Amino acid sequence: MEHACVGFAMTGSFCTFDTVIDALQDVKAHYETVIPIMSETSYSTDSRFGLAQEFITKIENICGQPIRKTISEVEPIGPRKLLDILVVAPCTGNTLAKLANGIADTTVTLSCKSHLRNGRPVVLAVSTNDALGANAKNIGTLLARKHFYFVPFGQDSYSGKPNSMVADMTKIVPTISSALQGIQIQPILLSSHQ
Repeated sequence: MEHACVGFAMTGSFCTFDTVIDALQDVKAHYETVIPIMSETSYSTDSRFGLAQEFITKIENICGQPIRKTISEVEPIGPRKLLDILVVAPCTGNTLAKLANGIADTTVTLSCKSHLRNGRPVVLAVSTNDALGANAKNIGTLLARKHFYFVPFGQDSYSGKPNSMVADMTKIVPTISSALQGIQIQPILLSSHQ
């Protein structure tokens, strides 16, 4: 069990929530303190993939503490140096675009901005239907920016959704370990899942 304090922020790629929650359990098994954060949308939206309250209960049970879900709850992350590392999983195209362009108007994007003021790592687990379309430039921008690290990702359905890419959520823990040392895990790009 490592003593680093990990922030774990979820955005609204609901189709990945079950896999991400499995990854969250893995993170909690490796790191003593995991602080859960959810975007306003992911916290409040029931979808065909499950009810918001069911996900909330699972996440809070794993982490042993309440989810931070408002701007006022996450703002102290930077000033109080609460986290050693912050994971965004899943990281939607919307969140990628905001991070690449310095927009901090959601719980998750403000968490990143607040945390980055201390020069500490942010790990992004991409899940977006337009990774090889409109969001390609945002991924490129963040790959070139200091303190951002990517969980290895690849096309999840190249025949059905050719622009879509999703991170391999089972690689979140090794990505955290590398990022805490200032190293981007390799390879970043995986062969297609389909």
